[in-house]
Amino acid sequence: MPGHGELKIITGNANPQLARGICEHLGMTVSPTLVCTFSDGESRIEIGDNVRGDDVFVVQPTCAPVNHNLMELFLMLDALKRASVGRVTAVVPYYGYARQDRKVVPRVPISAKMVADFINISGVNRLLTIDLHSGQIQGFFNIPVDNLFAAEVLLTYLQQFGDQAVVVSPDAGGTERARAYAKRIGADLAIIDKRRDTPNKSQAMRVIGDVQGKVAVVLDDMIDTGGTMVEAAKVLSEKGANRVVACATHPVLSGPAVERMEKSSFAEIVVTDTIPLSERARACSKFKVISVASLLAKAIHNIHTESSVSVLFSH
Repeated sequence: MPGHGELKIITGNANPQLARGICEHLGMTVSPTLVCTFSDGESRIEIGDNVRGDDVFVVQPTCAPVNHNLMELFLMLDALKRASVGRVTAVVPYYGYARQDRKVVPRVPISAKMVADFINISGVNRLLTIDLHSGQIQGFFNIPVDNLFAAEVLLTYLQQFGDQAVVVSPDAGGTERARAYAKRIGADLAIIDKRRDTPNKSQAMRVIGDVQGKVAVVLDDMIDTGGTMVEAAKVLSEKGANRVVACATHPVLSGPAVERMEKSSFAEIVVTDTIPLSERARACSKFKVISVASLLAKAIHNIHTESSVSVLFSH
């Protein structure tokens, strides 16, 4: 039996629906926590249960509003530490600032490292996340990091396309991920050759691979402004794809993303609930959400019972 006391799950305001879904799979309820703001905008946190000696998991993706949700996370972790928690795990399905993981021009911060530093000093014992933008971010932490892959839940849906599917990486950097998915469902692989002129703007140039008459599944770890995905859909349709489907773990969907995706050539846009969809996105019939609650529940159970988590690391 674990030596960390009772299992408890708390959540901030970033994605309480996901926390409730995790608890349903574990046969428990979310522990009461007051997470609100004072009149001047400062975050107010108060843990409702006695957590002394307990094994607590804090569910809080750092999605928009990113800085506010980060502060909620830091304060919840600090409150637990000061309440003499036995062990605390930060469950951050979407890790904000992950794309700022290195210096690409002079005089800029490595923001992903700064976020890791703040989490480290907040008293957390472990981090549980899904599909980090770059795996080396795990090295920014001085604690164990479990980086799960959403492939476990997304592949079940994609298998319906069978040998008619071709998995498409929207850029060269995502080729390894796309190849892993293609291998698992027995599909072909294609790559979009593109040029990026300015941040958040891209231009798809040509397709490497055969998509003629196929169901082209454009795979990425996230959809942000949607520019990359929309250009990919356009060029795939021009190259004769019978149907184009978008598949991504994190629906960031900032700026004009939802409108772009709605007007795009995509027949369907498959995402997970690491980030809750906006009201506008929920109103768009193209979006299909597949929950990662069961995946996270399995990981939480295994961590709590000191069982292997690596059995969930399928890519």
